[in-house]
This record gives sequence, C-alpha cells and structure tokens, in this order.
Amino acid sequence: MASIQLKNVVKRYGQGKLALQVIHGVSAEIADREFIVIVGPSGCGKSTLLRMVAGLEEVSSGEIRIGDRVVNDLEPAERDIAMVFQNYALYPHMSVFDNMAYGLKIKKVPVAEIKTRVDKAAGILELRQLLARKPRELSGGQRQRVAMGRAIVRQPQVFLFDEPLSNLDAKLRAHTRLEIQKLHRELGITSLFVTHDQVEAMTLAQRMIVMNAGAMEQFATPEEVYHRPASIFVASFIGSPPMNLLKNAQGNRPGAVLGIRPEHLDVGREGWQVRVETVELLGAERLVYGRLGDEQIIVRTDEEKPAPANDSVIHVKPREERLHWFDAATGKRL
Repeated sequence: MASIQLKNVVKRYGQGKLALQVIHGVSAEIADREFIVIVGPSGCGKSTLLRMVAGLEEVSSGEIRIGDRVVNDLEPAERDIAMVFQNYALYPHMSVFDNMAYGLKIKKVPVAEIKTRVDKAAGILELRQLLARKPRELSGGQRQRVAMGRAIVRQPQVFLFDEPLSNLDAKLRAHTRLEIQKLHRELGITSLFVTHDQVEAMTLAQRMIVMNAGAMEQFATPEEVYHRPASIFVASFIGSPPMNLLKNAQGNRPGAVLGIRPEHLDVGREGWQVRVETVELLGAERLVYGRLGDEQIIVRTDEEKPAPANDSVIHVKPREERLHWFDAATGKRL
C-alpha cells in the first residue's frame, strides 16, 4: 500500500496554439490507506485524472508519485495498481474463478497461491457459490463483485475505480456502496474512486476532490465540502437539493452572493416572503419551491407541518449561523 502525490498535474491534447488543455494543474496529497472520491459533472476531467494515475493517459506536465516512485513514465503494469471499470471488462468465456485468477496466471503466480487468493477474495465478496459460473449467468451486481474480486487478488498498492456503479439500479448501487466501504475497512488499500453521483461521493469518501472544467475546486472531507463549500460551483453541485444562491435577498452584501441550504430556512410568521409555486413530498420531508422576488428558492420542511398551498405566501427566516457568502465576480467563498 502507498500514498499518492499529484503535483501540478496538467493534461493537454495537441501541440502549440491548437493544444486543448483539459486538466489544469491539479495538486493533491493522498495518504496511505485513504479512500478518495473524485466527483464532478460529465466532462469535468475526473476520469482523465484517474487514467493518468493508472498510466492509461500520458501526463503533459507535472508529477504523479505512487509511494516513493515517480510513475509518469511507467507502464500501467509497472505501477502496482488495480483498476475496476464501469463496464466490468470480464472475459465472457471464462468462469468467475478464471476471471479473477487470470492476472495472476499471467504473472506466473504459483497455482496454490492463486487458489488461496481467489478463495479469500471470493469469501470477502460472497462469491464462493458462483466461482464456476460464466459472466452471462450473473446479475449486474454479481459481475461488479467479480470485477472487484479480480482487483483484490492482485494485492495492489492502489485501487482505482472508474464509475463502477453507474450500470446498477438504485437499490443495488446503495448495497454495493456498503460492500465497497466494508472492503476498504478490511483491506485498507489506498483508493481513488471516480463518480458523477454526489450521493456516492458523500457516502464513500474520507475526503473528496470536487472537479470543475478540469480544475480542482475543493479537496476536503464530505462534511467540510457540504458545510463550507469553497465556491459557488461546489455549493450548487453538492447537496440535493442544491444550496440556494441568492443575489438580491434582503441583507445581501455588495458584490456578494448569499448561500443558504434549504434545510436552514425556517418557516414562521416573519422573515422573507416567499410565493409558493409547488410542493414536493419526499417521504419524511417536503420541498417547497417558490419565488423570493425574481429568484427561485427551495425550502425543506418536516412532513408533519401542513403543506402550503400553491400560490400562497409563506415567511421563511434564514439561520444566521448557516449563511454562506461568495464573491459574485470570482465565485470563491468569502
């Protein structure tokens, strides 16, 4: 196992004036045994960054270090990493056992050692009853576990996950997230996990890198990212529903955007006047969508409180200690 260091990592395609830069000087120190999630919208560069760590993309400038080695010029096979892909990449003609064992056979690991490693991984992932099956005989969740098992048996220094849960349905994704958390607790292998799903990021990460247009907006714990977003982008991307970002609310500072989470607005007899547009019931809570002047605002309320009628006016009061201020020009936190 090993730490990972990214030092001013840049990726560009092409040369000279026509070069397209897609990663803009990302730097991060990832500790040994840490589980890091790289999260951001489609096209933000998160998978490109992961693929540079894996050696599947060249680094245009900067340095990537795994453990005590600079790996910029090393082939993927020389980096002591194991990658789990979105599409599982299983061999359809091989059994589960052979899929998990294949990489070890190529490395000429002794047969007894291969059996021991596969059996251990199969036990961790509850695959022992499936070792003789072919991938076509497995469910999507089972195929995902086989892909993870194939990575585990290699006993790498680093795990790299590239959106591994995106092909699963919502219930199975939630279950597999728990399995990945359990796996990391048991094995303690340094891990980078790419996703566009903020729920996955918040539930899995010990720390998370939030990417936007090829740049790292914030690198912090999920709690820090949620409660102290570094920019308007982070505030709007992390959270479901997202933070309210208001330019013209009462009490706004000049040149600043006011941020407030929907759950930090209290409905009462005083405060901002919000005209209700629609109410969404989400089990134990309601989301009230309305207009504050010419801006949309979302208020999260308890289901036990009566739902306001559409086109009615309610009063909401922001909790002063929960206000966030952002520079309107740069988007950065003030």
